[in-house]
Amino acid sequence: MVLRRNFAGAALTIVVLTVMCANVARLSAKSSAKDRIVLFPKLVAGQVLTYQIAYHADKSATTKSTVATSTPRSPSGTETKVQALLRLEVVGVEAQGQRATVHARTFFQVMNSATYLTVPKDIPTPPDQVQRQDPKGVSIEFTIHPDGRIDQIKDLDILFPEQQQAWQEWAARFAASAALPEGGIRIGQKWKTEELETSPAPISKLTWMRESTYLRDEACHISELTVEGDAAPAHPQQVPETCAVIETSATLKQRSSPNDSTPADYKLHQLQTTGTASGNNKTLLFVSTQTGLLVRSSDHADQKMSVTIAKADDSNRVHYDIHAKSDTEIFRIANSPLNGSTTPPSN
Repeated sequence: MVLRRNFAGAALTIVVLTVMCANVARLSAKSSAKDRIVLFPKLVAGQVLTYQIAYHADKSATTKSTVATSTPRSPSGTETKVQALLRLEVVGVEAQGQRATVHARTFFQVMNSATYLTVPKDIPTPPDQVQRQDPKGVSIEFTIHPDGRIDQIKDLDILFPEQQQAWQEWAARFAASAALPEGGIRIGQKWKTEELETSPAPISKLTWMRESTYLRDEACHISELTVEGDAAPAHPQQVPETCAVIETSATLKQRSSPNDSTPADYKLHQLQTTGTASGNNKTLLFVSTQTGLLVRSSDHADQKMSVTIAKADDSNRVHYDIHAKSDTEIFRIANSPLNGSTTPPSN
């Protein structure tokens, strides 16, 4: 009887402990879910936002070729500078749970851009390296999907190459919050993602490995535009927002062999490539916890490629060593130059 009562007591204890653990687990899950925040951009049709983009890139290149040619050597490098003011208009929003498909278009209200050539000393520097304006009246349409993908981009190719790059830098940062983990994120959380490099390159199977951290929340302000066209601290009367500060470090990994890195389209043209590519990017995002909209961001990229391109029969070979670095800063702007006055930001 005593032994039976002990068993009964033990069983009762197990039941009580099980219930307690279940309750603790439920409370812990609720607490964890409550600490998480979904930062998908909250946008509505007709909404208008303005961003300033500052993009600067330096690229150096050396070339060695077995092909005899009488043409001058190509430039050994380029320096690109873009200063732009971009107007975003939300065309339509199709809700899908906590997320949405967003259709939008952009215009460059102000665009100053130039690419300067760095040439070998024995080649005269081109005399007319001047700033250029983007084609008038060009709007770039695009779609942001619930997973953060950007596609259906129209008329981007009308812009000059450096202007296209500046737009792509802005689009990637603006849509970054849409690509965050679907269940939301909490302060201190880390997560990893992997994405194939889709830009054309002579080396195949390049993959970006990204590690992100939700560092903290801090007060942030939408910037004002000065008369000179620079982003400046907000007006003192502007009520600050709370921004989630998210840092992402990305590393470019090469999945192909350095001894055979030929992409499929190169093989179609009877070419073969060998070489290596590497890169590191660091991005810091400030995203409004109220709206999920990008308030500001900074990005530094450093990438290298050493590649030899040859005919399939190995008769002609060209070797390239390329080193590219870029810095991008993006600010959301409260006042629009369309009417020359300061207007409240559109949330």
